[in-house]
Amino acid sequence: YMGTPDSWMSLPACVLEPLERGSIDLALHGAIVDGWFSERHEMWPGEARTLQVKNVVFSGKSQFQDVLVFESATYGTTLVLDGAIQLTERDEFSYHEPIAHIPMCAHPNPKTVMIVGGGDGGVLREVLKHKSVESVVLCDIDAFVVRASRSFFPFLREAFDDPRLTLVVDDAAVYLRNHKDAFDVIVSDSSDPIGPAAALFEKSFMGMIRDALRPGGIAMVQGESQWLHLDVISALLRDCQELFEHVEYCWASVPTYPSGMMGFAVLRAAGGDAPGPCAKPRRALDPEAASTLRYYTPRVHEAAFVLPAFGERALGGLIH
Repeated sequence: YMGTPDSWMSLPACVLEPLERGSIDLALHGAIVDGWFSERHEMWPGEARTLQVKNVVFSGKSQFQDVLVFESATYGTTLVLDGAIQLTERDEFSYHEPIAHIPMCAHPNPKTVMIVGGGDGGVLREVLKHKSVESVVLCDIDAFVVRASRSFFPFLREAFDDPRLTLVVDDAAVYLRNHKDAFDVIVSDSSDPIGPAAALFEKSFMGMIRDALRPGGIAMVQGESQWLHLDVISALLRDCQELFEHVEYCWASVPTYPSGMMGFAVLRAAGGDAPGPCAKPRRALDPEAASTLRYYTPRVHEAAFVLPAFGERALGGLIH
């Protein structure tokens, strides 16, 4: 499916129809024990992130994944996909702001943007704060995530009504393959690299992103945690060295993500009018938009590229 907000009424029910909000017996949900949700995963063995649950407001399954929404005692409304926390009301900005504004502010004039995944709408909300943006394509394979976000996260819902948005419900690889030299900025807001999402970290997919960028375009790719996944990050950056003119790595502090740290590969395609690294912003948000931010600032932009010593030793030789 592909559509813009002015055609919302033609959207299938899998996107438009609100999900019902209700209270579900905590004891009936396997991920919640004694009133606590625990995120356990093969990518971070031996540890878990645990939140106290006030009540479960939705539990179901899409065509692709389990979907859970609950009210946390301390982090507000929380979205969980296949047992992994995707966002919480309290700290979602600490992920969505840097993954969006670092590439947007590193580009001199971003007009066309693509978001890979991101069906919750957080990256979309931030990208749309840039007045230079003329069009945004959000491509997520699971329309149910869009539906859940529109139903339970009012602070994200408004972004889906912006006329600059084109929502595509499809495999991002298929879409990218058919849209070359099309975007100034691409943000890959993907899940962890296991199961179907593993393909979004492969060199072939990074090549599709490069081909879809305009000269000098920038890609921002979810890049896991230095505390947990230096092997995954190293492999990703090594592949990207052969594809992009500049390859960098930055990070943000996100309390409810594993280890409290989330990193990003920052990739600039060759060419363009303003080549060079992305570690310094080329432009700033207008004052009105900047006043809405709670994490990103120009100083945070530059600081995000400073790695701890162990990260620098492991990744420094892969950054250029």
